[in-house]
Amino acid sequence: MSMYRQLWLAISLSTLLALAGSLFASIMSSRAYLNEQLRMKNNDNATVLALSLSQKNIDATELELIVASLFDNGHYQSIKVTDPKGQLLVEKTSPEEHTSVPDWFTKLLPISSQPGTAQISSGWKQVGSISIVSQTGTAYQTLWNSTREMILALALSGLLASYLGTLVIRRLKKPLRDLIDQARAMVERRFITVEESRVPELRQLSVAMNSTTTLLKAMFAEEAERLDQLRRQANTDTVCGLYNRANFLSQLQITVEEENAPPGSLVMIRINGLIEANRTLGRVKTDTLLRNLGQILNVYQNDLPDGFAARLNGTDFALLSRNSAIENVVASLLEQITSLFSSSDANLKAFIGYGHFEYGISPSILLSQVDAAVASAEATDLSSVHKAAPLNIEHAPKSLEEWSKLIQRALDQNWVKLDYFPVINHQKKLIHQESALRLMFGGEWFPAGRFLPIAERLGLSAKLDVISVKLALDAIESQASEHQISVNISAKSIQDPEFREQIKALLSIKPQASKSLWLEIPEIGAFSNLDTFRNFQKTIDSYGCKLGLEHFGKNLEQINLLNTLDIDFVKFDVSFVRNIEAIPANFDFLKGAVAILHRMNLQVYVEGLARKEEFDALASLDLEGMTGPYIGKLLSH
Repeated sequence: MSMYRQLWLAISLSTLLALAGSLFASIMSSRAYLNEQLRMKNNDNATVLALSLSQKNIDATELELIVASLFDNGHYQSIKVTDPKGQLLVEKTSPEEHTSVPDWFTKLLPISSQPGTAQISSGWKQVGSISIVSQTGTAYQTLWNSTREMILALALSGLLASYLGTLVIRRLKKPLRDLIDQARAMVERRFITVEESRVPELRQLSVAMNSTTTLLKAMFAEEAERLDQLRRQANTDTVCGLYNRANFLSQLQITVEEENAPPGSLVMIRINGLIEANRTLGRVKTDTLLRNLGQILNVYQNDLPDGFAARLNGTDFALLSRNSAIENVVASLLEQITSLFSSSDANLKAFIGYGHFEYGISPSILLSQVDAAVASAEATDLSSVHKAAPLNIEHAPKSLEEWSKLIQRALDQNWVKLDYFPVINHQKKLIHQESALRLMFGGEWFPAGRFLPIAERLGLSAKLDVISVKLALDAIESQASEHQISVNISAKSIQDPEFREQIKALLSIKPQASKSLWLEIPEIGAFSNLDTFRNFQKTIDSYGCKLGLEHFGKNLEQINLLNTLDIDFVKFDVSFVRNIEAIPANFDFLKGAVAILHRMNLQVYVEGLARKEEFDALASLDLEGMTGPYIGKLLSH
C-alpha cells in the first residue's frame, strides 16, 4: 500500500474513531439524562399527588376518581395507591406504548423509569402511599431522534474532515511526486530540478536534491568541456588557433559526402611575404599577426552555417561553409585582412580564391579548382579575390523553377522510395537500418543531396519528411524489412504544427509499426529549438518510437541540455570518426564522451565509417552501433 493511501487511511480511521467515540459518549450522556429526568418526574408527581390527597379527607370512591383523572391526563405507565398495610387500594396501568423507535435500539439502549413514591398522611397519621411510573416511549423517541441527528452531524463532520485531509495529502503529494520523479530521473541519468516545496521539511529535501542535481550536471558539463578542449588542442594549429590541415581534409571529405545537406563554398587564402615578415618583424610579432588573422577567420567560422576555418600550411588558410552566397563574405574578408596587414610594418599580401560545391563533387577536384583561383589572384601580384571556374558536376542543378516542377511531378507520380543503410555493432549484428529518400527524375533515382536543398527553399521539406515516415512505416508493417528503420527529420519540419499533426496521424494509424520506428533530428537543430523539439517529443511520446540526435558532438559543451530532452540515443558526427585511428585526441574524446553519455542512460552510435581501420579502432569503445560506407561493404562480403 502506498504511503499516500496509508496516510489517508490513518486520517480516516482516526476521524472515524473520534466521531464514533463522540457519538457513543453523546448517546450515553443523553440516555443517562433521560433516565434521571424520568426518575425526577416520577418523584415530583408522586409527591405532588400525595400532598394533594393528604389535604383532603376522601373516601375510596373519590380516591379512585382522582387517580383515574390524573392517569388519563398524564403519560404514566402505572399509578398505585396502597394502605399502610400494603393492601392495594387503587391501581391504574396502561398497555405498552407504541413508537417509531426500532426494537433493536430499545434493546441496545434500555431506558429505566424508576418508580416515584410518596406517603399520604392525615395530620401525623399515615393513611397510605402512592407509586407513580411514567411512560418511557417519549424518552425513547427523544433519544432516537437526537441519536439520528448526532449521527448526521458527525457524518457531515467526518466528510468535511476527510475532505480537508485529502487536501492536506494532495498538498504533500505533488512535491513528493516531484521528488520521486527527480530521483527516478537521476537513476536514468537525467538531471532535472524541481520547485521548492512550501512544506518546511519537504523544502529542505527538495533543496538538497536540487543541489545534488546541479552538482552532477556541473560535473558532466566540466568533463565534457575538458574532453572537447583536449580534442580541439590536438586538432588545431598552435599559433593561430585554427584547425590543422589533417582535420580540414577530413572535414572537407565529410562535407561533400553529406547527402542531406545544402551546397556550400570553399575559400582559400594565401599570404604572401610571411618569410620576409618573420625576418624583419621577428617571430613574436609575426606569430601575433597570424594569431590576429586566425581570430578574423574564427569570427567568420562562427557566423557562417557549418563554418570551418583551418590553417593548411605556413602560408595557406581555408574557410569552409554551407553558404553558397559567399561573394560579399570574401570581399569583407579581404578588406579585414588587408586592414590587418596595413597596420603592421610588413609588406604582406592576401590572395583569395573561392568556389562553390554540392553533393557529389570530389574533394580533390574542388581543391584544385579553388587553388587555381588562388593562383589567378596571385598572378596579379595584388591582394585580390578570384572565383573558381564553374565546377562540372554531373546532374548540376537546374533553375529553381525547373527543380520545383521536377520535385512536384515526382511527388504527384509517387516516384519516391527509400534506400536503406545498415547500422551494426562490432559483432556484425544488425541493430536497425537508416533510410534515405530518393526521387525519380527522368527515369533516374536522385539521392537526397541533389534535391533537398532546393526542396527546403521551396518549403517542401516537411512534405518530404512526412513521405519518408510513411514509407518507413509501410516497410515495417509489410515486413519488407526485418529490422527497425530510422528516418532523418529536418529541424525545420518539426517547427511546423501541421507537420507534427501529420506525423501523429501516421503513427496512430499504424501503432504496432511505430514501435519499430526511429526518428533522428540534427543536434544543432534540436539545441537551437529546444521548445519545438520538446513539443515534437510530446507528439510522438505515446507511440513507442525512438527519438534521437544525429550529427552529434559538435556542441558537447551543451551536454546538460540532454538532461532536459527525453531522447533514446545519439549518433556522433562523422567528423569525430574519420581517420580516428591516426588521431589519438579524437579517440580519447570519443571514449570519454561515450562514457558520459552511457552514464546518462543514452545509446551511442557513430556515423560515416569509411575504412576498416576506423572500424577496428572503435572496437574498444562500448558503442551500441555504427554506420557508414564501410559497413555496407563489410556485410556484402
